[in-house]
Amino acid sequence: MRAVQITDHSGSPVLRQMPAPALPDADQVLIEIKACGLNFADLLMSKGKYQERPALPTILGMEPAGIVRQVGAHVDTLQQNDRVAVFSGCGGLAEQGVFPASRCVPLPANMSFEDAAAFQIAYGTSHVALDYKARLQAGETLLVLGAAGGVGLTAVEIGKLMGATVIACARGADKLEICKQAGADHVIDSETQDIRAIVKELGGADVVYDAVGGAQGEAAFRAMNPDGRFLYIGFASGDMPNLKPNHMLVKNITAIGIYWGGYLKFAPDVVTDSLRQLFKWYEEGKLSPHVSQTFPLEQALVALELLRARKSTGKVVVTMGDG
Repeated sequence: MRAVQITDHSGSPVLRQMPAPALPDADQVLIEIKACGLNFADLLMSKGKYQERPALPTILGMEPAGIVRQVGAHVDTLQQNDRVAVFSGCGGLAEQGVFPASRCVPLPANMSFEDAAAFQIAYGTSHVALDYKARLQAGETLLVLGAAGGVGLTAVEIGKLMGATVIACARGADKLEICKQAGADHVIDSETQDIRAIVKELGGADVVYDAVGGAQGEAAFRAMNPDGRFLYIGFASGDMPNLKPNHMLVKNITAIGIYWGGYLKFAPDVVTDSLRQLFKWYEEGKLSPHVSQTFPLEQALVALELLRARKSTGKVVVTMGDG
């Protein structure tokens, strides 16, 4: 089979031919992978900078979707030919993969493999962050930084579904238009406009969803209302925001870290309950994954570079085809 593999953290991923995976163990399934969503975490993992560091060599790809082809002896939740999405952690940028059955989620009948590959991490992160962690309420104001990115755009969608007023912050007119289409009530160009001033003019932010960090995160923090919640989602800028603890104290602001995949280790029901709600919204037509570009597997390295350059909007998906 073909797969995108990393052998050391100093080099670049390589697309190569390699042996097909072994038959699944008792609690695993063998998946014929049809599509895999890319995430900023794939870039961090390739350099050994992600919070999880699988042993090398390893295959990149955290978010595959495909068809169950073989089922382990102890698996009773899935059967052959089921269509599933997998939060794999790694191994998704390949034509086949063996994964724990517990990491697989059956797909709604109306969901394509491309949508499935774009769905779990981005929507799951935003829903757990906004609902379970921040307790976002209808009528509150949500500020989303990096709002045109893979997770940011889902935060805009979900924030609107939850009844919030959504302020979306992104770079450039094209990205801001995509944010408007996703439901943003107000938009801010992070390259040319003053985030703090505009948000304060709009009444301040009750919840900040920060996938960018750095100066943008600091500006957003300074525009927060008392009793606000600041969500650390990621640091796409490369820098962490320097939040002032004394300001947090005076304004009763709560800073919250969110790593969606971490819940699978100590509170998996948080993830499964969230995905159940998200798939229901998808079936009802209330969520529409924004896949900006798809690439065949042979162009996976081009797709990763697009992500690295922050030139994409929504999700970038690699498809395996029939080969």
